[in-house]
Amino acid sequence: MQAGNLVLLLVALAALVYYAGWRRSHAVAASVGGPRNLHSLPTYYATLTLFWCVLPALALLGLWLAIDDSVIRSQVMASLPAAAQPDSGVDHALLLNQIRNVAAGALDADAAPPHVAAAAELLNQLQERNRWFLTAGFLAVALAGGLWGWSRIQPRLRARQRVERIMRVLFMASATIAILTTIGIVMSVLFESIRFFQKVSPLEFLFGLEWSPQTALRADQVAASGSFGAVPLFAGTLLISFIAMCVAVPVGLLSAIYLAEYAHHRVRAWAKPALEILAGVPTVVYGFFAALTVAPAIRGFGESIGLSVASESALAAGLVMGVMIIPFVSSLADDVITAVPQAMRDGSLALGATKSETIKKVIFPAALPGIMGGVLLAVSRAIGETMIVVMAAGLAANLTANPLEAVTTITVQIVTLLVGDQEFDSAKTLAAFALGLMLFVVTLGLNIVAQHIVRKYREQYE
Repeated sequence: MQAGNLVLLLVALAALVYYAGWRRSHAVAASVGGPRNLHSLPTYYATLTLFWCVLPALALLGLWLAIDDSVIRSQVMASLPAAAQPDSGVDHALLLNQIRNVAAGALDADAAPPHVAAAAELLNQLQERNRWFLTAGFLAVALAGGLWGWSRIQPRLRARQRVERIMRVLFMASATIAILTTIGIVMSVLFESIRFFQKVSPLEFLFGLEWSPQTALRADQVAASGSFGAVPLFAGTLLISFIAMCVAVPVGLLSAIYLAEYAHHRVRAWAKPALEILAGVPTVVYGFFAALTVAPAIRGFGESIGLSVASESALAAGLVMGVMIIPFVSSLADDVITAVPQAMRDGSLALGATKSETIKKVIFPAALPGIMGGVLLAVSRAIGETMIVVMAAGLAANLTANPLEAVTTITVQIVTLLVGDQEFDSAKTLAAFALGLMLFVVTLGLNIVAQHIVRKYREQYE
């Protein structure tokens, strides 16, 4: 049985074990005068029984999946005759890949060498045996754990303390995994970026004005050494993000103020969900809208007044991206404004301030930290957008501040560099990691600035 099916089976088994534990806890309570004579509530006994069923089974599944492939691979390679043993790591990988293709049916076993066909047959046998052993062991551990937890239910069992201790460990493990994952991502990007900067000067990357990452595939080729000046990418990213923010921040913030302070509750009941629908529209749909509707409209209007407008422009991408980002600003700002204590509004109005003065002088400053968080989220969303830029702004790395010309962004170039078969020894491919590192640094800087603003204004209202 596949791992996904085992997890689904474990969910059903866990529900059954939880119910059995809950029933037994009530039966035990009835024998001692009711649930009030138990040390913990019946739900804690049922939850502890569920943990005994689920956690050991998941631990076994994770450990098994971590080592089974390497064990099977070593057994298959050890079954090959001495004359067919690979000499290098590359040959080892190629031979193993051929065996796997034959075993999966992608290659004809009759056309393969006899030792490869035999190894493929052995691979299928080991994988089938591995699935049966995994299923049997998984179910045995889950059932044994559930029965053990069920049998341990008694009036004096400190189920609540044990459940809370297990939950605390699970929360800590989840936080640790999140932190380690973040560190792993950063280190992998940093390592590949260092390899890139060993091939290309950091000064050229950070301050170069021409971006043309095409490199020569052979030593006798000319005019393909590549130019890795990323300034056009930075400029394009900032230009499109700025246009998007000019649309999203005013519209989103004013919409939030209206919905939170002025709109009738009936209007708010349908207007807020309708506005948030914009966040659920796929970005490729926004891209089609920008490429087929907004960009031609901008070009036609520009030509009618004598302006030269490109078919793909930063203005078209920025406007549509701004519309897409409006819910990020509006929803968060609305929640923050609504959370401002009513006493602050009443106090301002009691002193003679008007509704608009109360919003400008009291509510908006009090909600500013949360609003800045929403704006930061919107900026990060704009910087990381790809599809709209690809379809509406193009791929041309032009260094320009004219929103009517075609530009490109960092994320678009990352996608372009990593599309297709790539070798991770060339500066062209490694440039994607350097661009990713720059995005990380920019996002980190935005977070630091936002935290500074939050601390500065929060001190005035605490």
